[in-house]
Amino acid sequence: MMAAAALALFVVMMLILGALRTLIQRRRTGDSGNRRTLSPSGSLGWSALTATDIGYLTVGVGGPLAAWLGLPPVSALQHPPVQVLGVVLAVMGILAAFEAQMALGASWRIGVDDRERTALVTTGLFGWVRNPIFTAALIAFLGLALMVPNLVALIGWVLALSGIQTQIRLIEEPHLKRVHGEPYTRYAARVGRFLPGLGRLRTDRRDTTEVDRNDREADGGQHG
Repeated sequence: MMAAAALALFVVMMLILGALRTLIQRRRTGDSGNRRTLSPSGSLGWSALTATDIGYLTVGVGGPLAAWLGLPPVSALQHPPVQVLGVVLAVMGILAAFEAQMALGASWRIGVDDRERTALVTTGLFGWVRNPIFTAALIAFLGLALMVPNLVALIGWVLALSGIQTQIRLIEEPHLKRVHGEPYTRYAARVGRFLPGLGRLRTDRRDTTEVDRNDREADGGQHG
């Protein structure tokens, strides 16, 4: 039963975060927002996106299929409360990822186009972490993996994490630095990469001092 539920949630996730979000983007802007085809086959960007997709499919499809074929779950995770937690994480992750996608508005993209300059979004969920879509997606897929906690699902989650880390650290962050310059540098020095406060980018002493001073002034204004 949990295998069927996990597969169903995966399909729902792909429909909401993929098909529905693309349809909304196209109707609002006349453009799908998909830039995957701009990464040549075999390039770093292509490899990162492919690894992420394979990881997603391994969790969302491979995990349930492996369970149906008789692959035993990891014994330490085979407990009803763990599976219920998985359902909660999956649903919350899907909803949070869609909210973060919508918060990007016209700036939402899949992949990177070096010729484009999109708006830098730093408010809402993006004020907590720099990559809330990926954070929420990883939470959702962790939930799916906990629903069918076998080695296939867990390995798929690790693969997705590796692909996302590569995409963010080596493709998207350098792109955003080039496009937005100092505003992005200051934002990245203040806000964590995937978790609040963790993975903030280091700046030189002058920039860090300026960021700290601005934060203190903002705090004083809010609490004064």
